[in-house]
Amino acid sequence: MNYILFDDHLHQQFLPLTYTRPVSELRLGILTLKEKWEHYLKTSISYKTEAYLAPKYTEHVESENLYINSRYLPSEALLTAIKNLEFGQVLKHKGIVLAYLLKKEESIDLSTFKVVQVDFDVNCIETVTDLFSKNHTAIRSDFKLLTEGRTSQPIPDTVTCFNKEHIFIEEGATLYNGTLNATEGPIYIGKNAEVMENSAIRGPFALCEHSTIKMGAKIYTGTTVGPHSKVGGEVSNSMILGYSNKGHDGFLGNSVIGEWCNLGADTNTSNLKNNYTNVKLWDYQSSRFKDTGLQFCGLIMGDHSKCSINMMFNTGTIVGVSANIFGSGFPRNFIPSFSWGGSQGTMTYKLEKVFEVTELVMQRRGIHLSELDKGILEHVFMFTKIHRRD
Repeated sequence: MNYILFDDHLHQQFLPLTYTRPVSELRLGILTLKEKWEHYLKTSISYKTEAYLAPKYTEHVESENLYINSRYLPSEALLTAIKNLEFGQVLKHKGIVLAYLLKKEESIDLSTFKVVQVDFDVNCIETVTDLFSKNHTAIRSDFKLLTEGRTSQPIPDTVTCFNKEHIFIEEGATLYNGTLNATEGPIYIGKNAEVMENSAIRGPFALCEHSTIKMGAKIYTGTTVGPHSKVGGEVSNSMILGYSNKGHDGFLGNSVIGEWCNLGADTNTSNLKNNYTNVKLWDYQSSRFKDTGLQFCGLIMGDHSKCSINMMFNTGTIVGVSANIFGSGFPRNFIPSFSWGGSQGTMTYKLEKVFEVTELVMQRRGIHLSELDKGILEHVFMFTKIHRRD
């Protein structure tokens, strides 16, 4: 069977992160949603996503295709229900289309399909804040998936460990003296990752391949550092998707950072309001601030955005794609994509300058800014113009 992960009507609930990727490329726990499904199904999967993303994230269609909602997390029960689907049937969960089977030449008219209801609990993500609020549980699940039946690399004697049996070190990882505390959840250290001296880490925690925890870092529960990233200072219950740096002191809490981002030295995020009420976050669909229902919520930052040293982000701040934020004081709680400036106001970050910086940043990781990536950024630049003032 050929499997395809499709984005549904809630794709915009994960902006600005899904400006530049399908939902299935979001990371939750240790793996991306797509990687989770590929582990369960033991095959490669393609995408059905927004038209402007499709040239990079292609849809591979065969004679028979099983489409799965990319927001849902795989489980044995869900896999069984999906594999039992027949042509002309659609699997639904609380009115949401979860999966359907389609032949290549068929047009999609799910209204004519017989509905099969899911009668068991399923896990899914519904908003961008789920990427940190559900990360504790997701790390535990991915840890079991990735390590079951395998043996960890030896943990150096210089590392102080608690609940050692829930710590897994992949091949090529380097650890020095420090503390790994897995009493509240597992700790996963990926291939060729590095944990520098005097770091204190409390699980659930995941450090993905080729990433680094800097000296003296303090990492609290529910945190994932995606691949090819560098993180220092204090981090709590946060998701860094990958290829991003928070290399210095400063606090990051209850936050999600996209790819190719950089947080300057002593950048701090507020994750709790002084009056302890629920945090409101910019909602792209309604173009207004919306109650998250959460007491703790920090910074959501889209791909390729950066901020200078000593930046302060207020509780519940969203920074779009390719923004460059600097200056004193707190910037606005919603910073549109391709903004240049700070608390004193912003102007448009010109696209040619964005490409110039992005190419330099990606070259440092040995990656070339492709024409497909440029095309996506160009589309986002035009699409988000409505949010900018100039």
